Amino acid sequence: MENRAEKLRIAMFGQKRWSREGGIEVVVKELSSRMVKLGHQVTCYNRSGHHVSGKKFDSAKLRECKGVKIKTVPTINRKGFAAVSSSFFAALACAWGKYDVVHVHAEGPAAMCWLPKLFGKRVVVTIHGLDHRRGEKWGRFARKYIMFGERNAVRYADEIIVLSRGVQQYFADAYGRKTVFIPNGVERPIQQAAKLIQEKFGLDKDGYILFLGRIVPEKGIQYLIKAFKQVDTDKKLVIAGGSSDSDAFMQEITRLAADDHRIRFTGFVQGQILAELYSNAYVYCLPSDLEGMPLSLLEAMSYGNCCLTSDIAECADVVEDKAVLFEKGNIVALQKKLEELCQHPEQVEQYKKEAADFICEKYNWDTVVQQTLGVYRGGTVHKGAKYPD
Repeated sequence: MENRAEKLRIAMFGQKRWSREGGIEVVVKELSSRMVKLGHQVTCYNRSGHHVSGKKFDSAKLRECKGVKIKTVPTINRKGFAAVSSSFFAALACAWGKYDVVHVHAEGPAAMCWLPKLFGKRVVVTIHGLDHRRGEKWGRFARKYIMFGERNAVRYADEIIVLSRGVQQYFADAYGRKTVFIPNGVERPIQQAAKLIQEKFGLDKDGYILFLGRIVPEKGIQYLIKAFKQVDTDKKLVIAGGSSDSDAFMQEITRLAADDHRIRFTGFVQGQILAELYSNAYVYCLPSDLEGMPLSLLEAMSYGNCCLTSDIAECADVVEDKAVLFEKGNIVALQKKLEELCQHPEQVEQYKKEAADFICEKYNWDTVVQQTLGVYRGGTVHKGAKYPD
């Protein structure tokens, strides 16, 4: 693999499916499809089973998409077993397969990274976030297993990629392990008029505040609903996204919002409706307690949105001074920021003018791909990269 122009045979696993079920799935699709365009061979090993937000969102079973080979591995479709079983069979296939690099995504699946390593493969693990800290989502066994995966990544991976400086510091402090910082990318989209969302949800341009993401406790949706209910505005609050092993939390926030007719739940969205929701929001809000690197925030800014987010480092480092921050978990502070933005549309407009150019210049998928390929080949990240080690 000394020849820098050599085309690589790459396998990826850790994602659920070729879908938009979560940030990991988006990253895998972007990396793999762009690598294929550059002439590399990429195979993605997906779970079997239904879409995380329900079987109604299942898509046709694919064997190839955009030149990427897609293989489905056996999966025990029970909570706590799906990731473990699919990762084992994917790792086994990668170990036996003719691959130069096996790229494992997330801490849990990294528990199996020893298998392809045992068979002489170069193994790269991307830590999308410190999943063991998502205490409200995972039980004791799941957290222990995720920690086992983290330790296996440290022990067996040739390289570990992280998406934030905070996670990079965590691995240095906890394990003395050097990691490579490569954040996610974003692509400038085409703005869409409010057609389907008007017909389906009664939403007009600038008529709503948008949250878009997985419906899980660490996203802070409960803070947003409580704060919004205290804001005197005609604008709606749109909660767009599906649950992810978090049905009890979904029921909790649905009850919390039940007495406010302005709050709308759309469920999981994709395609044209997703694009329209991003394109026509008055403000996009991400009140998270915990993130890896929030792709939804990058996407919201790429559509030219005024963004309001918690002040955790993973969000603050992304937006810099091009968005509005509030203290994490502080409902009163969030309420005040919402009121201020609703009362001062000129401020919102100023943030909107600067958001897309800023974020699309700062984070670029083509640069991310070149950096990742540099890691695959065992060298430093691409010299032209904008992101330092």
